[in-house]
Amino acid sequence: MKFEIILPLIGYLLLVATLSVFAMRQRRAGSFLSEYFLGSRSMGGFVLAMTLTTTYISASSFIGGPGAAYKYGLGWVLLSMVQVPAVWLSLGVLGKKFAILARRYNAVTFNDMLYARYRSPLLVWLASLSLLVAFIGAMTVQFIGGARLLETVVGIPYDKGLLIFGSTIALYTALGGFRASLLNDAMQGVVMLIGTFLLLFAVIHAAGGMHSAVSTLQKIDPQLVSSSGVGGILTPTFLASFSMLVCFGVIGLPHTAVRCISYKDSKAMHLAILLGTVVVAVVMLGMHLAGALGRAVLPDLAIPDQVIPTLMIQVLPPLAAGVFLAAPMAAIMSTINAQLLQSSATIVKDLFLRVRPQHLDNEPLLKRLSSAITLVLGMLLLLAAWNPPDMIIWINLLAFGGLEVVFLWPLVLGLYWKRANAAGALSSMIAGAGCYTLLASLNLQPWGFHPIVPALLLSLLAFVIGNRIV
Repeated sequence: MKFEIILPLIGYLLLVATLSVFAMRQRRAGSFLSEYFLGSRSMGGFVLAMTLTTTYISASSFIGGPGAAYKYGLGWVLLSMVQVPAVWLSLGVLGKKFAILARRYNAVTFNDMLYARYRSPLLVWLASLSLLVAFIGAMTVQFIGGARLLETVVGIPYDKGLLIFGSTIALYTALGGFRASLLNDAMQGVVMLIGTFLLLFAVIHAAGGMHSAVSTLQKIDPQLVSSSGVGGILTPTFLASFSMLVCFGVIGLPHTAVRCISYKDSKAMHLAILLGTVVVAVVMLGMHLAGALGRAVLPDLAIPDQVIPTLMIQVLPPLAAGVFLAAPMAAIMSTINAQLLQSSATIVKDLFLRVRPQHLDNEPLLKRLSSAITLVLGMLLLLAAWNPPDMIIWINLLAFGGLEVVFLWPLVLGLYWKRANAAGALSSMIAGAGCYTLLASLNLQPWGFHPIVPALLLSLLAFVIGNRIV
């Protein structure tokens, strides 16, 4: 084990634990559910920007995305930049209207908003089960990314790293709730920015400068410096599909949408749009460019996902590598705690209390239940991540797509179309999920498009038809 790298990591994890304990002690009086799952809707602009960006930026941005850039070249760096408007779109489309309605309905979860709008228990049950299934896949990817980091950089065996990493996240999320998530997200956003600059400049220096790095890539394979990427993978249809999947479709992701009902005022929202967009742009460009240029430093990696962890060891001094290790760990941890809290909220608020509404005011029971479910879910995810694949980006994108086809149109049309009804929303969810699952499982890409494109179009058509019939 590399103790020079471990020491900064231990310090970082202790800081995370300290913030979680502080958050637990700072819980405000009032509704436990609103405090534990929404932080009493008290986010300012800086915290909102950091929590949105760190929730969106995940293991795929620090591990999977750079791994794809390593494999396919600079074209993938260009492709990754379609993600830049994600925060602007989420807050711009949902923004004030979503937050105002959430306060009017006293909504605590994403599904609370759906029920308040459509008044359909069946829709809430379907949405809750879809959310839990997709989140299991998405969070498993994050656990794999964290354990791989510890394995490659620190030398901790994968299974032991998974136990350390997973247990830490499960504990601090279970104890601190949403407020702990916000405080850690604010810190983790700053860490991610510093880490991105640190690694990118170190990679460029190790490659002998930008010109030398690009020349080396061209010698390895001229397609590494082409806009179409190795094997011509980056076609116009792929670009359109990717834009739909990781940019426009992000509006329908429950764990980012719920952030849009938790901020303090419109001033906070406007500041968050600006800061969040800048942070996403810097991190996406920096990390994917580091992955692509890393091919000039490490030309023969068998597993592309190992490029960032391996570069950390090769181009940074041990102490600096330990400091940088906190950046991808921050991205992964912030995404997991957001999804873990949303899953716990779904089970407690949308499923348990819908069946047992008499316990709504039983605060001691809800406290114990919320913390216990969050902890148990975290432990179950450890088992799901025990045997990882070579490239995690495809699993993450699959889970992203599943959430988007189920939630995007019921959410957006529910906000902006007064005549939208439950029949349309249910039709959209079922048609979109069915189409996406069929195409993805059979690996079908109609006319070269990723399954997300036909699935979203079909779910939109199903919404309109279902809405007209009933």
